Parts: sequence; structure tokens; C-alpha cells
Amino acid sequence: MDLYFSPLACSLASRITVYEAGAEGQVALRPVNTKAGTTADGQDYRAINPMGLVPALRMADGDILTENAAILPYLADQFPQAALAPAAGSAERSRLTQWLSFIGTELHKGVFATLLSQSAPAEVKAHALAAAPQRLARLDKHLTGREFLLDRFSVADAYLTTVLNWAQFLRYDLSPYPAVAAYFARITARPNVARAMKEELGLFQAA
Repeated sequence: MDLYFSPLACSLASRITVYEAGAEGQVALRPVNTKAGTTADGQDYRAINPMGLVPALRMADGDILTENAAILPYLADQFPQAALAPAAGSAERSRLTQWLSFIGTELHKGVFATLLSQSAPAEVKAHALAAAPQRLARLDKHLTGREFLLDRFSVADAYLTTVLNWAQFLRYDLSPYPAVAAYFARITARPNVARAMKEELGLFQAA
């Protein structure tokens, strides 16, 4: 399988998942320059993902899968020994989908991607900033007294940590949400998460 990524983009969640699954030898990491729209070997990335966004996963049969909410559970299912997602069809699997959707819509697109955008109008950024407290408070309440989003580390934690990581680049203060801040510190201390983040930070700085 080939995983197309851009350093410190939301595709970092997939790198974390690959490392947590111990699957480095089975998933090749392929860097993408999303601004130029090309892969590292000069291919037109839009021929792989017409949206030009990461991540994209070329599966073993050659088909392309896009969107974090699809890629992350798929990767987890390919390496079930790592138990990074609940069993398909279970109530907990629906909880996983719930959190992946919340992270993707309410935090990733609804707040942080908008605030990071260089093209978003000021009034759009102001709307995202105003929406953030309610959404982070919802997350803070859920994480109070919990170690992970579900009962154990899952791909949802890989995604949430990736999105929360953007707060430091925005200088967005997470201290009003103590459970969220403690969660972020705890998850980023996991060896595989720390490794993935360090590697992508190096790639980002080099670019």
C-alpha cells in the first residue's frame, strides 16, 4: 500500500496509525507537494486524488481511498493485531465513526483548517474562532477522567492529536480546556506518536 502525505497535514494521523500498527514495512509513505500538486517523483497528484488533498491511500488492489474517516478505519482493519479500531458492526465502532466525524467536521474543517487558511476571509476566520470554545468544551467534558476517546488508543486519537497539534502553530491557547491539554500532552508522549510528529516536523522545516 502507498500512503500519500504532506508533512504536518491531517495525513499525519495515518502515519501515526501505521507506526502504532507496526506496519512500516507494509505501507510506503509517499510525500506530496500539495501546493505544486505533484508527488516526490513528479507525478500529477490530481491523477491520484482529484481534490489534490492528503491523505490518499493506494490499496493493495490499486484502488485509491481518500478522506481520513475512511482511510483510518481501513488501515486499522488491515492490522487487527494492533486493535486500533473496534470490531466492525459493534456499537463501539459506531462511536469511533462518531468521533472521527466530530474531529473532521467540527474541529479540523470547522475550526483549525479555517484559521490556518491563507485565503479564508477575516469574517470566516472570526466565525471559526467563535465556534471553537463550544466544540472544545464538548471535547473537554468527554475527556475528563478518560485516557482516550474510546476505551483504548484508537485511530480517532491519532486524528485528534494531529488536529490539536495545529493549535501551537496558531498560538491557540488550550489551557481553558484542561482535560484536552492533558490529553494532548499524554498522547504526544507515546513513542510512536512522538516519532511520527518529530519526523514530519523535520520534513516540514526542510521544505
